[in-house]
Amino acid sequence: MTPNGSPPSIATERQDPRYADVDIWPTAAVLDALVESQMSAIAAVRAAIPELERCVERALPRLLVGGRLFYVGAGTSGRIGMQDGVELLPTFGWAPERLVLLLAGGQDAVYQAAEGAEDREDVARADILAHQPGPDDVVLGIAASGSTPYTCAAVAAARAAGSLTIGIACNRDGRLLREAELGVAVVTGPEVISGSTRLKAGTAQKATLNLMSTTLMIRMGHAYRGQMVDMRVVNAKLRQRACRMVRGLAGCSERQALAALETTGFNVKRAVMICSGIPAAQVEALLDAHGGNLRTIPGLAMPPASGT
Repeated sequence: MTPNGSPPSIATERQDPRYADVDIWPTAAVLDALVESQMSAIAAVRAAIPELERCVERALPRLLVGGRLFYVGAGTSGRIGMQDGVELLPTFGWAPERLVLLLAGGQDAVYQAAEGAEDREDVARADILAHQPGPDDVVLGIAASGSTPYTCAAVAAARAAGSLTIGIACNRDGRLLREAELGVAVVTGPEVISGSTRLKAGTAQKATLNLMSTTLMIRMGHAYRGQMVDMRVVNAKLRQRACRMVRGLAGCSERQALAALETTGFNVKRAVMICSGIPAAQVEALLDAHGGNLRTIPGLAMPPASGT
C-alpha cells in the first residue's frame, strides 16, 4: 500500500504520454516505437539475471531427483507459460508426466478470453492441488501485473504444500512476488498501447521463461556441446538433423550414424555413445550412472569450446 492507504500503481497499466498520439503517427514511427519497447523488455530481463540464477540453482536439485515443472498463469501470461512448457517435450525430451500446465479458464482459454476466470482463487487452489504438488516440484507463476488472483492463489497453495515456487512479474510490488518463495521482477513499465501486456511485458515474460527453462535443461544434461541430444525425432527433417548431430559429435560416417540411430529408435544421445565405441549393451547402465549427462561419461567428455 502507498502511504495514503491506496493500492500501489501498477506500472504495466499506466499510460505513457509519449504514445498518446501513436494512432496518427506514420507507420514507420509506430514500428520503430514498438521495436524500441521490445529492446527495453530484453534489457529488463538481462537486469534480472541474478534472480534467475538463484531460481535455477534452487530448482535444479529438485528436478534432478524427478520433480515436475508447473506453469501457472492467466490470459497472455498463462499462454506464454504453456508455450514454454510444451516446447520442452520435443526439444529436450522432457517427459510429459513431469509437466503440468495450468491456465485460468482451462483449455478453452487457450483460444479466447475466459471472462472472470483469473479472479477465481478457489478454482486455482483446486486446480493445482488436484496434481498433488510436493517438495520435489517446481512451480512457475507468471503474471504481468504480478497481482492476478488465480496465479497468486495457486502459487500460495503450492508453496504451502512444500513445492519450490517462483513468481515472475513485470511489476516490482505485485502480490505474486510475495506469495512465491522466489521472485523475479522483470520491470517493463507502461506499454506503447496502454495495458496491452502482450507487447513488451509479454516479450519479457517469454524471454525470462526461455532463459530459465533452457538453462535448467542444459544443467540437467539434455544438451551436449550446444546440441539437442534428447530431442524427439518425429519427422524427416529431424531425422536428417539427428544424423548430422551424431556425425558431428561422434566423428563417424553417415552410414554409421544412421545405423546407430536405427538401433536406438532414433535417440541421438544413445547413438552418439554407440558411434563413440561404447557397446550397445552398456549404454543404459552408463547413462543411469551419469544421470544421462554425456559430458561426464568417460571417452565422450571433450574440452569445452573456446569462449566458455
